[in-house]
Amino acid sequence: MLIDAVKSLLSHPLTRNLDLDWAQTSIVRARIIRGKPFLRKLYLDCYHAIMTTIPAQIRGSILELGSGGGFLKCYQPHLLTSDVLPLPDVDIVLDGQWLPFRRASLGAIVMMDVFHHIPRVKSLLSESARCVEPGGAMVMIEPWNTRWSRMVYRSLHHEPFESEVKKWEFPAGGPLSQANSALPWIVFERDRKTFECEFPQWEIKDIVLHTPFCYILSGGVALRALMPAVFYNLCRRIEKLLKPWMNGWAMFATITLIRSEQVD
Repeated sequence: MLIDAVKSLLSHPLTRNLDLDWAQTSIVRARIIRGKPFLRKLYLDCYHAIMTTIPAQIRGSILELGSGGGFLKCYQPHLLTSDVLPLPDVDIVLDGQWLPFRRASLGAIVMMDVFHHIPRVKSLLSESARCVEPGGAMVMIEPWNTRWSRMVYRSLHHEPFESEVKKWEFPAGGPLSQANSALPWIVFERDRKTFECEFPQWEIKDIVLHTPFCYILSGGVALRALMPAVFYNLCRRIEKLLKPWMNGWAMFATITLIRSEQVD
């Protein structure tokens, strides 16, 4: 197929023939993120959006789930990093469905492109509600479901994008290969009333839609960059001009949940 030929032509040479679920793959991806100036700038913007959303009054530690190939700890040195795979510079190996922390011991949990890889997100939501202090937060940047994103994710991305499924779970498998990119939209938008009923401990404070083009232009972690870094600021300004139409064009959402102080 033409799309497969284009993806093969544009694929990043460092990622070819790598199994997604190998720890080495995450190490290679870390190298790619740091080595692609356009992509690194995008990550820095995402990190800024996440950290500035966390309430200032939190007392507990901030835990990052799925630290993997990212570099948020360089941006926030006191962060506690974690991953399901044993990786260099990761503070603790854990599964987000079972968090080894005391009740209300965390100030916030943050993640980027992780929620849609959790086979049973209800376990994550329950565990995080137990571990995060009242008034704390869970902040994530995740794929979102729009007319534009559906076409891109289903045509160009390796992960499933199944927005019609009824359940919030999928069969457990490889930590990176198993996923449903539509899951954040399903839980926090399509099934919002169900979420609010089942998890009154969490309040959806905000869902900000963004980034219709820049991630594609960066090539992500799998493809070569399609745009030099010198054009990054211009591309971001164009994206901001499209803000009124993000319901149709956004590829990602920054989702902020606040831990209720009344419900336990």
